[in-house]
Amino acid sequence: MTRSSAVKPADLPGLLAWARAELAAAPRELLGEVVTPRMLGIPRAPRVVLRDEAWHLGVLLLGPVDLYATGEIVRSREPARRGYTAESQRARAGLAEAAFRGGILPGAPVHLGWRRIDTSTLGEQPSTQIAPLAVIDGQLRVRWSMAGGYADAETYVRERVELVRHPPQGAT
Repeated sequence: MTRSSAVKPADLPGLLAWARAELAAAPRELLGEVVTPRMLGIPRAPRVVLRDEAWHLGVLLLGPVDLYATGEIVRSREPARRGYTAESQRARAGLAEAAFRGGILPGAPVHLGWRRIDTSTLGEQPSTQIAPLAVIDGQLRVRWSMAGGYADAETYVRERVELVRHPPQGAT
């Protein structure tokens, strides 16, 4: 894929194919979904069921076939009795324990609440937005944060691919 000043929506499949080829040897992260199994109609403890694997590229998750928007990220951990000062901490711990009950190794990151991005609908209207992707003035952009602005999609993806391939020292 050649570097250009801005990528158009029609160029997205080529950009994603390039990224997949560059990341082929890089480890992928897990995409899961929280489910509450039932036994004889009685709900059991929630667990995370694996749905896919993807490379984490900032606000995007690049799967072998699909593209996703990130949601929440937790690390699997064994259930333990803990005291929490905030209900949000308790909820995150419950998700981490659900990941463990789903068979995910302790310490492994798992993405929850991700959304599949239908890239075929990008660019159908002059100012199309499928968070975090947007077409603005005919150019494909990535919104890297809800409070932040938009970045050129090609530059954003290239930078994130480079970070996955060569993480900074001390990054996990």
